[in-house]
Amino acid sequence: MALADAQGSYGRARWFRTRTGGSKLSLGSVPPPALILLGIVSVQVGAGLAKNLFARSSPDAVVMIRLLTSAVVLGVAYRSSIRDLRRLHSWRDIGVAALFGLTLAGMNACFYQALARLPLGIAVTIEFLGPLSVSILASRRRLDLVWALLALGGVALLAHGDGDVTLTGVAFALLAAAGWAGYILLSGATGRRFSGASGLAVASIVGAAVMLPVGIGTAGTKLLDPELLIIATGVGLLSSVIPYTLELEALRRVSARVFGILMSLEPAVGALVGLVFLGEMLRWSEWLAVGLVITACVGATRFQQQQPPEG
Repeated sequence: MALADAQGSYGRARWFRTRTGGSKLSLGSVPPPALILLGIVSVQVGAGLAKNLFARSSPDAVVMIRLLTSAVVLGVAYRSSIRDLRRLHSWRDIGVAALFGLTLAGMNACFYQALARLPLGIAVTIEFLGPLSVSILASRRRLDLVWALLALGGVALLAHGDGDVTLTGVAFALLAAAGWAGYILLSGATGRRFSGASGLAVASIVGAAVMLPVGIGTAGTKLLDPELLIIATGVGLLSSVIPYTLELEALRRVSARVFGILMSLEPAVGALVGLVFLGEMLRWSEWLAVGLVITACVGATRFQQQQPPEG
């Protein structure tokens, strides 16, 4: 999650704010940059935990449990809206939310497949092309071509690497990036049709339902392992529920533009988490590639027209 991702995260947080009232959270004394950094660390630690589970289960099964966790949390919070779904919304609205859920499932499935084949920092860096592409394609400024070339240069460095970098892993990461771009666009479309986070709840339920047969089919009886289920549920909380809550409070006090700049740290944090928790050492050329993508993200966000924070 920077740039256009800030738009997607901004929308998620706005949905949560509608439900919770925003100001009732008890995180108001924490500086917004600290909240954003904690959210980034939470997501990346969740990814690190997920990668550690791949030796005991399939990536698809971990995705399934992660989406189930989000579906249960949001489903309980928005059970009345889901119960009255057909009465409150047209089939077109429901279709948009369902497409959002399919994209959510595909994005996570591809990212976890990439994570099984690439170091965490590299997978996150390549996936960041999704929000960066949405931001640049929506702009008519020539300067954004510079950021696009920087990002492409970074990915080219990674693709020409050796050792832990495989073309299959890069391909899955690029598919995850495309899914992230679709996620950003569909999150806005869903948010305009549903109140609160009810649209996200529907999408999570659809995504979990899609991954359920895939996860069970690839993991089988391994899903009966209580420790696996507990850790994978923790992955869902770290990767979804906790970051959304932190984003909500941070976005009450900073603009989406500033939020996007801070979120550009995510590839670097992913690389550091991979180093500390997974022992994944990156070569100097790979750190350079991560730096190029971060520079592109910061540049594309920094020179956008500044928007005041909401509410």
